[in-house]
Amino acid sequence: MLVKDEIESALRLAFEVKELSVEDVSEAHRGHAGFREGGQTHFDLTIASPDFKGMNRLARHRAVHAALGSDLIGRIHALSMDITD
Repeated sequence: MLVKDEIESALRLAFEVKELSVEDVSEAHRGHAGFREGGQTHFDLTIASPDFKGMNRLARHRAVHAALGSDLIGRIHALSMDITD
């Protein structure tokens, strides 16, 4: 399974998702730290869920990290997040 698919699946299980977009942008980071041949290292994430209502930015990021889990987070070099309710 692609890391992108794992991210999407974990987030759909953890949150009531209104909008979700996960884009593998690894190729744009070729030659930078953390890049691996074949990609699946750098991602742009956009998620909207009412579950984030009332949370500040840090709490939202922590909630996403918790939903993804340490194993999956450990395989990702960079995760850019746009999180809204």
